[in-house]
Amino acid sequence: HVQLVESGGGSVQPGGTLGLTCTASGVPQSDHVMGWFRQAPGKEREGVAAINPGGMSGSTTYYVEAVKGRFTISQDNAKNTVYLQMNSLKPEDTGMYYCAAAEYRMSWPYVLQRSGYPNWGQGTQVTVS
Repeated sequence: HVQLVESGGGSVQPGGTLGLTCTASGVPQSDHVMGWFRQAPGKEREGVAAINPGGMSGSTTYYVEAVKGRFTISQDNAKNTVYLQMNSLKPEDTGMYYCAAAEYRMSWPYVLQRSGYPNWGQGTQVTVS
């Protein structure tokens, strides 16, 4: 049984910083793609960042253009945890942030499409204002 639990959301002013954590159980992260998605009120859920499991060359990270240079996704396989460090936050970053997992590698752009992920957490709210 796969379970994903997000934490770390909150309210910050523009320019502020937040770090999100996703703790996974029943999901060997070393074999799974992990993604962060967000959904603003009245909008579709969009992919923010994802990390493909590492092979010989290490893991690969992906970002939507709007967060490049500001957000960083990382993982700790020993702790079965994925992080999303968010810097220089903007009001348009506001939304519910979800962690997702898929037990297969995906390439761009599929790795940031929600249809590729069967496992989801309940979300954590991020408000920038």
